[in-house]
Amino acid sequence: MHSVPSAQPSEPTVASLRDTSGDGSADSLARYWTFYRAVADAQLARWLPRRPSRVLDVSGGHGRSAAQAAAAGHAVLEVRDPERRARPASGRPAEGTIPLIGDTGTLSYLADASVDAVVAENRVLSRHLATETTIAEIARVLRPGGRVLVCVDSLTLGMALLAERNYWAHLSDVPSAEVVLVPWPDGTITRSFSSHQLRELLADAGFECEWIRPRTVLSPSTVEHVLGESPRALPRLVRTELNAQQTDESLGIHLLASARR
Repeated sequence: MHSVPSAQPSEPTVASLRDTSGDGSADSLARYWTFYRAVADAQLARWLPRRPSRVLDVSGGHGRSAAQAAAAGHAVLEVRDPERRARPASGRPAEGTIPLIGDTGTLSYLADASVDAVVAENRVLSRHLATETTIAEIARVLRPGGRVLVCVDSLTLGMALLAERNYWAHLSDVPSAEVVLVPWPDGTITRSFSSHQLRELLADAGFECEWIRPRTVLSPSTVEHVLGESPRALPRLVRTELNAQQTDESLGIHLLASARR
């Protein structure tokens, strides 16, 4: 979609939404990714246990969730993908975290019921196509009553990517598909979820789903417009997002879910 002069902000292109790193490298959505990171930090802060706990972060060494959990006073075991072994000085483990190089999809190196909470941020479950195996392993290492926070690609993003690449046959199969795999332009494949599919995935692994909601309900164009007019509005936008009515509809590019074992 091409930008046209208008009093109203135009919707971002799928190409700009593909920059899910959240590092602001996509200039057209730099403000939105700043907002996205602030929302993610605030959501994790609300979700983390109130008492010091043993937290497992399987986000793969990407993102900031492990450092944030450690800063909140938790003992954090951070499982990093092997390709993340070589990290710059700025990427050294945060104080209070224990780094572990291993497969984030199979946790056989961890004992049963050995952690109090699991954070699976940065779409890690979407990158593990056999998601059922990964979520079953997460359930195994959690103690009874433990909780998991997961972030996955939504069908909204998945269908947009399929349409962008003219995969019309794939799109027509989405309504009846039990599993939706999406090829990305860089050659990778990820798995997208509807709220129903995500809820079913958690239930089949023995979890009681507490809630499912989009990462953000405010659209990228709205955020870009507001922050373009007033950069100081970021805290207010984050509060608006956190206080928005929770919905488990597959809106937005990512879904966030909390569940208890």
